[in-house]
Amino acid sequence: MDKFTTLSGVAAPMPLVNIDTDMIIPKQFLKTIQRSGLGKNLFDEMRYDDNGHEIPDFVLNQPAYRKAQILVAGDNFGCGSSREHAPWALADFGIRAIISTSFADIFYNNCFKNGMLPIVLPEAQVEILMEDARKGENARIAIDLESQTVTSADGQEFSFQIDPFKKHCLLNGLDDIGLTLEKVSSIDAFEAAASQARPWV
Repeated sequence: MDKFTTLSGVAAPMPLVNIDTDMIIPKQFLKTIQRSGLGKNLFDEMRYDDNGHEIPDFVLNQPAYRKAQILVAGDNFGCGSSREHAPWALADFGIRAIISTSFADIFYNNCFKNGMLPIVLPEAQVEILMEDARKGENARIAIDLESQTVTSADGQEFSFQIDPFKKHCLLNGLDDIGLTLEKVSSIDAFEAAASQARPWV
């Protein structure tokens, strides 16, 4: 998993509230267990018409936001079913951070396991960043995980809270497998001792 330390980039504004996981990645795309390739189907029903053509008005189809790495979203982002394909699709598209007033719990935790940073800020601060996002390529939002700050295009700095363990994992690029591999020497020592003590096993 890629480390997350700092990020400065264009943010896409998505002011809708209650953006659920079926909106993020519709159910017909859940057949795969591969994390890659889902970015093209991110927000599929909002991005494409019935003939598969892009809907020009949708934010991620607009030239300024095609390479957005940050989403500024409405309240309760990621609600609905617990499908992990939702953060997979966002990450595959290139989204590294999402800023909102609140997230659904399961989606929030799945973000960290997929190298994305979900940031909770008060409504007034999210509105300032939403206005920044509406400026397109003329405004860049900066995120510093170590200092736990988000800086708007005009230099306003907002602090956010994050669980220390989740912060450690993101800063070091550790998913569940990576965390296990940190203990590989202890695991090997245990296995060696167990084999010596119980050679018949």
